[in-house]
Amino acid sequence: MTATPETDTPPARGKRPKQGEPVIDRALSLLAVFSDRRRALTLSELARHAGMPAPTALRLIARLVAWGALERLDDGRYVVGVRLWEVASLSPRGHGVREIALPYLEDLFEVTRHHVLLAVRDNEQAVLIERLSAKDATEVAYRVGGRAPLRSTAIGLVLLAGADQQFQETILKRPPEIEPGVSEMPEGQLRRTLSDVRRTGIAMIRRSLPSRTVSVASPIFDAQGAVVASLSIVVPDGSTPPNVLAPAVRAAARAVSRNLGFQAQASTDIRTHSNG
Repeated sequence: MTATPETDTPPARGKRPKQGEPVIDRALSLLAVFSDRRRALTLSELARHAGMPAPTALRLIARLVAWGALERLDDGRYVVGVRLWEVASLSPRGHGVREIALPYLEDLFEVTRHHVLLAVRDNEQAVLIERLSAKDATEVAYRVGGRAPLRSTAIGLVLLAGADQQFQETILKRPPEIEPGVSEMPEGQLRRTLSDVRRTGIAMIRRSLPSRTVSVASPIFDAQGAVVASLSIVVPDGSTPPNVLAPAVRAAARAVSRNLGFQAQASTDIRTHSNG
């Protein structure tokens, strides 16, 4: 197919780059424009969302395409390039943990036959680095490479509970993100929930959208005892009691932790948090 010129919207003039702003920052701002809802964008759309003049965006995009960070479709739109996935796969917090955890994720998947998730924390969100799903599994909200909030997901609560106190206070004091199908916990309830997660090694969340599900998550520790990832299963709400699922999830997370050099300690107290 022959590329068609961009005529959908006029090029946005945007803002001029800040004086002395590094070229790398401007290039990264273009990559940051892409999201679940914006996977293929025109030049003018990239320039407008990144807040820069179209000629500047075009020069940077050309370099990103040449390197492989972006790819140009036949219709003239741009998408994220495979080269970025190649580089991201080298992340020790992502690929390294995933490689060790994958056999245990597969075992857990054979037991549940729905969804098994693995996530790590990146700043103030959880990033899903693996998801095993059956073809007929119930619909879930997050994809591999996608981001999830810390306060209203089971994988997020585990990662938040394992973070340092100063970071927790920052998140607790911040207005929560509103997620469809999930009821946000007040600060006091959230503090109690995080305490329960630290004590029991289990976080549980119910949600009603995009389908009625229950998530059960447990932390993965490294050799120094830091929480480096969160392992979770997601099943239809009502199919299996969460307290029945919890031991299997916790056992899988402990097995991964042992392979990372952590000496796990037993904990049997499990508390369910219902949300949604």
